[in-house]
Amino acid sequence: MNAPAAFESFLLFEGDRKIEIEKDTKVPNATIFKFNKEDHTLGNLLKHQLLKNKNVLFAGYRNPHPLEHLFLLRIQTDGQITPADALTEAINHLHSELTAIEEGFKACVEPRNPY
Repeated sequence: MNAPAAFESFLLFEGDRKIEIEKDTKVPNATIFKFNKEDHTLGNLLKHQLLKNKNVLFAGYRNPHPLEHLFLLRIQTDGQITPADALTEAINHLHSELTAIEEGFKACVEPRNPY
């Protein structure tokens, strides 16, 4: 009907970029990152990880429309680091946290040798 095809929710087409960056001219040290083909799962994870950084003054995301597969992440820092550096740091910390969770899970579910 009016809904886009299911494959459009995750496939990038030729010329599409995964992340687009736009400088926020209304607020100092702020940037808006547009994540294409992503949803609330990644947006919420990144927002909470960014808010753990003491140099981040604001981090928030929004999904402009439910039928559009993207979210906008706005980051404002105190000027000691750039919003792009804050995002890179958040992604690295999130990756290490998820790796630790994965390793802990694998340790729990691996079959134990009874002998």
